[in-house]
Amino acid sequence: MRVVYKGSKALLLMSILAAPAWGSVSAQQVMPETGLTGAVTDTSSPEPATKGPEIEGVISARSGDRMQITAADGTKSVITINDATRISVRGGFLSLNRTRLAASSLLNGLPVSVKTMQTGGELVASQIDLKNKDLKTATMIYNGTDQRFAEQSAATEALRGRMADLDKYNIKSTTTVNFDTGKAVLSEQAKAELCGTAATADATNNALLLVVGYTDSTGSEELNQDLSEKRASRVVNYLQQACRWKPYRMLTPTGMAEADPAASNDTDEGKAQNRRVTVNVLVSKGLDGL
Repeated sequence: MRVVYKGSKALLLMSILAAPAWGSVSAQQVMPETGLTGAVTDTSSPEPATKGPEIEGVISARSGDRMQITAADGTKSVITINDATRISVRGGFLSLNRTRLAASSLLNGLPVSVKTMQTGGELVASQIDLKNKDLKTATMIYNGTDQRFAEQSAATEALRGRMADLDKYNIKSTTTVNFDTGKAVLSEQAKAELCGTAATADATNNALLLVVGYTDSTGSEELNQDLSEKRASRVVNYLQQACRWKPYRMLTPTGMAEADPAASNDTDEGKAQNRRVTVNVLVSKGLDGL
């Protein structure tokens, strides 16, 4: 299996923009469906190692001494890292400069090329190559992103505070799609608008998408929180699956329930405006124009 990732000019960015940084790679979350465990794998098998496939893709999970690589076609491979694994970054003039790195540099979302050996029924990385620009991007996101894939559980006030950090970014555009009462179903018009937004953002250097869901005042606070998250998640899924927006350029979606209404909830027209998801095209002020 050999799938090449091309044109990785992307950024991954903050999971709603200002979650606390994590102090170690071991803190990176593993998606429940990956099936990775936290146990350290014994790679000292006496069986002779044979040359394995060269795998290219994005690091989609880390756990202990293992990482999961997801290729462009969605194929997932679990690869073991040991003390003999060489990790190199390329950059500089003609990409000829190489620097040895520690395993702590292998962050979720980082595009890599992995040469493997096969032993004891598992793949062991012998060489991991990555690009300097991709490492810088992943490091920036790692230092500013809570990479959890579990449900958002912060209170509305905490979410509002995190949204206030938008002043660190330039908002290039905002697209709003609306929903029926109690629903999270995208209309055909909304689908077309989402793909149009993705196409425009893809032509913008260093652009990231921040997706935020909202509800009107109908229903309980708990119900509205769940519904706003479901709407945001539905938009993210459509952007990635139908509009081909790269996951590592997508910020973790957040639901704001009925907070920050776009209009008054005292009228049906106002409620209709509040049942929405906003898709914000963002560029960090430090990168805007690069």
